[in-house]
Amino acid sequence: MILHQIEGLVKAGVTDIVLAVNYRPEVMVSLLQKYEKLYNVTITFSVETEPLGTAGPLALAREILQKDDSPFFVLNSDVICDYPFEQMRDFHNSHGNEGTIIVTKVEEPSKYGVVVNHPSSTKIDRFVEKPQEFISNKINAGIYMFSPNILNRIEGECINQ
Repeated sequence: MILHQIEGLVKAGVTDIVLAVNYRPEVMVSLLQKYEKLYNVTITFSVETEPLGTAGPLALAREILQKDDSPFFVLNSDVICDYPFEQMRDFHNSHGNEGTIIVTKVEEPSKYGVVVNHPSSTKIDRFVEKPQEFISNKINAGIYMFSPNILNRIEGECINQ
C-alpha cells in the first residue's frame, strides 16, 4: 500500500517524503530505504513513541514541512486509489486557502463522518459524524494538501485528539 502512495507522489513530482511511523519503525525504515534510490526521493521517518492522533505526526515533522512555503500532501495510510495529485496541487494553488481535502461519495453515509458544503461551493461548512438522517453522501477521502502555515494551528495539547 505504501509503495503505491510513494509511486503516486513521485509521479506528481514530489521528491521529499515524510512518513509517520509508530509500530515497528525499524521494519519500515529498512524496507523503504531501497525505494529512496529506486525513485530518487528522500524519505524521512517521523517516529512516534506513542500514537499522537491525526495532527501529532504533522507537529513532529513541523521543521521539515515548514522548510519553505511549498504546500505538502498528507495521506492516510489506508488510502488506495489513482491519486489525482497534480490536479489537487493545481486546485490548491488556485484558491489560496490553507488546505484542500479530497472527498468521495458513498452509498451509505451514516457509517462515516460526512462533509457538508453549499452545493455551489467547494468550501467545507462542517463535518458531521455518522449522521442518522441524510445530510450529505460525501466523506473525507483521507487525502489532503496543506500550506505550511496551517502547522501554526496545531497546539501541544491538541496533538492526542
